[in-house]
Amino acid sequence: MKKLQYPTKQEITQALKRPLQNDPDTKQRVSQIIAEVRQNGDAALIRLNREIDKYNSQLLEIPKLEMEQAKNAVLQDIVTSITQAIANIDKFHAAQKPQDVSICTMPGICCELQYKPLNRVGLYIPGGTAPLLSTVLMLAVPAKVAGCNELVICTPPNPTPELLYTLSLFNARVFTVGGAQAIAAMAFGTESIPRVDKIFGPGNRYVTEAKVQVSAMGVPIDMPAGPSEVLVIADQTANPAFVAADLLSQAEHGTDSQVVLIATNESILDACLKAVNEQVETLPRRGIALQCLENSTAILVDNLDEAIAISNEYAPEHLILAVDKPNELAEKVENAGSVFLGHFTPESVGDYTSGTNHTLPTSGFARNWSGVNLLSFLKTITFQQLTSEGLSSIAKATTSLARAEGLEAHARAVEKRAVVGSR
Repeated sequence: MKKLQYPTKQEITQALKRPLQNDPDTKQRVSQIIAEVRQNGDAALIRLNREIDKYNSQLLEIPKLEMEQAKNAVLQDIVTSITQAIANIDKFHAAQKPQDVSICTMPGICCELQYKPLNRVGLYIPGGTAPLLSTVLMLAVPAKVAGCNELVICTPPNPTPELLYTLSLFNARVFTVGGAQAIAAMAFGTESIPRVDKIFGPGNRYVTEAKVQVSAMGVPIDMPAGPSEVLVIADQTANPAFVAADLLSQAEHGTDSQVVLIATNESILDACLKAVNEQVETLPRRGIALQCLENSTAILVDNLDEAIAISNEYAPEHLILAVDKPNELAEKVENAGSVFLGHFTPESVGDYTSGTNHTLPTSGFARNWSGVNLLSFLKTITFQQLTSEGLSSIAKATTSLARAEGLEAHARAVEKRAVVGSR
């Protein structure tokens, strides 16, 4: 990790640039893939599976029996862990169920807002270097809690038994397609994969770019969720071994992930960097983590106010407050996907088991996007009903505003009824 001591604002901005931001080659390649899938459907998916993932099968949908039988190859410890995670995720998201609104704004004028689940949702489950079975839980559980009727899931070829078993727990159609082509297939539909109402799920830069591009074409997405990232703020009370482990837990995700450490104490900062160097040597994914660390930065600042200001500008996906009084500092958080308070709250619990959702905005999108929650799977419909007396009470205001906009038919639609109601 690069080390910056009391850097200027310009130095911080340069150091914290996300890897591969605004990569024109990625944009062009994704655009080509989307166009090919829209034009050639399943044939394009089969070709891209062969070209990109070296997967030669003509079959795109995974049979339910294959998913169910995968349980035989999964350790009981994993089954138990998945069950516990589902329970916590279900509990947290069920608590988010909103109440419909019904109110009479005036006598004889009643308005309602009702929450309705999306009908068919598309869930993207990354595979690549790490089969993220936890992402199945983070997306499928709230979709079911919300009441969505159909789940369409895409994941790269050759899923592990653990991933197949996790997929079997939900009444979903699962397709062995990854990358930008999976996003295109769910966005526009193919012969096999139905078009969905909204697309959810994280992924690499190609997946993120595909989601952004289909969103611009009118297909709703949860958020731009790309390569993983974490920012840790540490004061003199931080445990360097804990901080290093948290940094590496994100660094091992991928070479394009990014980790940031901001410390108010030079001794702690140096101790954290030493611990990172020691711990990375024993990681199974050492090579990936080391490449990630090349794009990562440790920053020494004067105080926590400066640290939180940098964090709010960076808008991290994950923010860990490894400080003495995390709740006080948390009050100053403005931009973050998910926040982890104190020395005994590793980011890992948010990824798997605490109950919060791990599908979060990256690349600074936490400034204006929320992470996945129950509301992500709902839409609202408003209703209104007026009596003749209610219509009469707002007839004048309505017709005046309509005519001010030059919309005479709008005004007459009110007046026709108001005249009848007055008889």
